Amino acid sequence: MISLKHFYASVFALALFVCSAQAQAPAVRLPRPSQKSTVMQTVGVTDITITYSRPGVKGRKIWGDAPAAAAAGTATLDDARERAKDAPIVPYGHVWRTGANEATTFTITDEVLINGQKLAAGTYSLHTIPGRDEWTVIFNSDAGQWGSFSYDEKKDVLRVKVKPQMVPDNQEWMQFSFPTVTPNSAQVVMRWEKVAVPFTVEVPNVEALMRQKVDAAIAANPADWRIPLQMANQYANDERWDDALKWADQSIKVKETYQNLAARAQLLYMAGRKAEAMTVAESAIQRGKTDKVDTARLEKRLADWKAGK
Repeated sequence: MISLKHFYASVFALALFVCSAQAQAPAVRLPRPSQKSTVMQTVGVTDITITYSRPGVKGRKIWGDAPAAAAAGTATLDDARERAKDAPIVPYGHVWRTGANEATTFTITDEVLINGQKLAAGTYSLHTIPGRDEWTVIFNSDAGQWGSFSYDEKKDVLRVKVKPQMVPDNQEWMQFSFPTVTPNSAQVVMRWEKVAVPFTVEVPNVEALMRQKVDAAIAANPADWRIPLQMANQYANDERWDDALKWADQSIKVKETYQNLAARAQLLYMAGRKAEAMTVAESAIQRGKTDKVDTARLEKRLADWKAGK
């Protein structure tokens, strides 16, 4: 008597044997039925990277209940194989690698919130437990495993519950994407066949994290005037002129250059302090000529300012 469980176990054992044989052979890159893919999204200063393999639908039944065990005393190996043909590729209620081949990996460069729950910076294997009305998304500390075959629940770092969505269009090749992005969050969506599974990655305080990284960079490179100048430009993008000017002044304090003087002049002008802007622009032009820097654009801008343009 051979049950489906024993049949799957024998198939898995054969797969391990093949993998072991391949490991002993010379490393050759060959095409795979499920091709590898990587998607990355930056939120603030935090990178989110998902690496996975993309299985295809190929006319198969993707989702559904796992087949019942073979009836006692009647199951043969052929019976098990026939039942396996009717089984869904991803049965409900079982841990799935959420892709193909190696386990899908999820990497974040800083601590984030996954649907409101904390997840520390690092690389995790991403598994799921699909269901008709609810999925569990799992972040596991063992990022180097093959599929979910050696998955160990004790190594789970985070589990979140999410609601699957039915979509009208068929997604032939499984896909992760970031369809919605805000200044401090990104929505991750896994799509395959006609199912979409979303969850949200949020960076709790983008500005505080940015300042932390900038402070560390300045501490490591105190003589680099470009770092505070970058911050001046960052705050200028948000039209926070006072903050931008503070960082421009810090850059000048580290080392006076044509670039940071010209930036300060532009910031003063944008802040409505036009007389000061013209004075600083003249100093920047003088510094530029001393340093043999092309000052033509700033000279034209200064002339326009004086002309009231």
